[in-house]
Amino acid sequence: MGIVAYDGMTLLDMAGPVEVLSEAGHYDVTLFSPSGGPVRTSSGVRVAVDSPVPQRGFDTLLVPGGDGPPVRDPALVRVVRDLAPTCGRIASICTGSFLLAEAGLLDGRAATTHWKYAELLRRGYPAVTVEPDAIFVRAGTVFTSAGVSAGIDLALALVEDDHGAAVAREVARSLVVFMRRPGGQSQFSARLELPTVPAGPLRLVLDAVAGDPAGPHTVASLARLARVSPRHLARLFRQETGLTPSQFVEVSRVEAAARLLLAGASVTGAARGSGFGSDETLRRAFVRRVGLTPGAYRARFATTR
Repeated sequence: MGIVAYDGMTLLDMAGPVEVLSEAGHYDVTLFSPSGGPVRTSSGVRVAVDSPVPQRGFDTLLVPGGDGPPVRDPALVRVVRDLAPTCGRIASICTGSFLLAEAGLLDGRAATTHWKYAELLRRGYPAVTVEPDAIFVRAGTVFTSAGVSAGIDLALALVEDDHGAAVAREVARSLVVFMRRPGGQSQFSARLELPTVPAGPLRLVLDAVAGDPAGPHTVASLARLARVSPRHLARLFRQETGLTPSQFVEVSRVEAAARLLLAGASVTGAARGSGFGSDETLRRAFVRRVGLTPGAYRARFATTR
């Protein structure tokens, strides 16, 4: 396996998969950089590499992500694009998917990335089918994963492909991680990061819903606020958010309910405070959007105690 290293990469994006492969015991790993010299990770730790960019490919090429805005460095894109045809499979961790997308390797494929950047990937690369809730996505010989620790999930899948479920299971047990973690990225994401749209009719609607998720928002009332027809409002929503107006309201209310739950509210209190009519309505929406019941969400994320 070859891993491309570069200044600003996330250390765990590289180290997590390497630990999985080392535990499996069947892999030779080569860490290389475009300069052939050591790199400084986003956390400031310097990492030595084995070589400059090799002339040959690998059974697997692994592309880590970087902390902060997605990396699109032309030199890195060129390395990935040039090596890809000589590699058996290619895998990216976190925002490494942007390097794959920029190299054209995700065109016509499904892919994922860190939840924070999924919408940016969708907008920037319309030929890619982005699956924002997936922990990792397998699209033929190209694999992409969610952020940071999801690289461990992806590496376990690679080990299972190569050596079977029993080996992957033993690695997971040794590393004290799930063989397949419960739920998707939705349980971790801050769903209500508003799209960056300019001032105008849609901005008014987004701000109004975000400011008062529990309000009596209907498509008709939101259209009146924006001074457009319901059909035109729906079209604006699809273009800018990928959601319908009703879906955006639901997402906003789920996020409000999540905040209330983590602040100590009961499920009933969270349902009332976020605009859901009943505990059962909240539960259905929460499972649909987060993949967990409200009670399970609070138990998993409220405290380490």
